[in-house]
Amino acid sequence: MPSDINSKPGGDVSSVASSNRADGGVSKTPSTDLHELEDKVRDDVTVVTDAVKHGADNAMQKVEDTVAEQTTFVARQVGGIATALQKVGAELENGDQASIGRYATQIGESVRSVADSMEGRDLREIAAMAEDFGRKQPLAFLGVAALAGLAASRFLTASASRPTSGTTPTMPIASDDFRSPEASYVVSRGGQNNG
Repeated sequence: MPSDINSKPGGDVSSVASSNRADGGVSKTPSTDLHELEDKVRDDVTVVTDAVKHGADNAMQKVEDTVAEQTTFVARQVGGIATALQKVGAELENGDQASIGRYATQIGESVRSVADSMEGRDLREIAAMAEDFGRKQPLAFLGVAALAGLAASRFLTASASRPTSGTTPTMPIASDDFRSPEASYVVSRGGQNNG
């Protein structure tokens, strides 16, 4: 009786394994399994890498689209500031401050040219343009910055939630019942705490 089930009389184990593979059998050598596993892992890594690259490309495209939308928005806002400066300049020119009006109109025209050249540019180019504009016309740049700050503050105060006339404040007002003894002492002494 043979000691190995796979062995045939007159042959060794490797010849039996190769004959089984040639016959369509299922037995494989460990090195073949290892090579197939390596190939499968390599294929999987390639698929994952391609998927990550595709996802990154899609994300970059979305970022670029968003930036393009934002630059168009910023260009329109700057154009609005330019229009406002030009209107103010025209009103001042027609009034009693003609020299200031001419200067405001010139600033408005400069800002308009910056706004027109901003469209279709990326953020780095716009930042470089703003820096260049600030160097060439520092007063105009400061004026635009001040107007932008004023517009932003007006926007923020206009959009802040305000209580209607029929409602009570949401924060309770401190009464004497809730004050600390030290605070009551300061209030009763006219705001002075002498110890």
